[in-house]
Amino acid sequence: MAKKNKKKIKNKKEKKTKLGTSKETTREKMIGQHIGYRYDVNMLPDYKKITPFLKKYVEAMGWDDLNWLEDVHMGYEEGKPAVFDRNANGWVTIPKKIKLPNNQQDRDMIARELLVKFQMSPNHPLVDLKKAYLKF
Repeated sequence: MAKKNKKKIKNKKEKKTKLGTSKETTREKMIGQHIGYRYDVNMLPDYKKITPFLKKYVEAMGWDDLNWLEDVHMGYEEGKPAVFDRNANGWVTIPKKIKLPNNQQDRDMIARELLVKFQMSPNHPLVDLKKAYLKF
């Protein structure tokens, strides 16, 4: 009897985590994962808190929203506030002279702005790679 009870419990757990529920989007079904921000309102950026630089950047890019920048959040590297740069595969620490607000949404907007500025700067590591490997 113990084996039958375990099977029933296991089937109930599988049903809870199994994809195909009515709340899922077509994209979630296709990739086989849940998209987190659909369920966690705190992960959505507050567009009232967008910095003037980011507002101009989004307009210049022709985006309706923050696009890939929605995935950028303030983190910590060795106890220091930092933002992760996927292109350089490393953390970019926030300068000490920048006073960070207490609100996570504001910190994330600052992190997004600093990341874009760093990626556009001549100090970004990809600038050296471009010089070294440019074919034309």
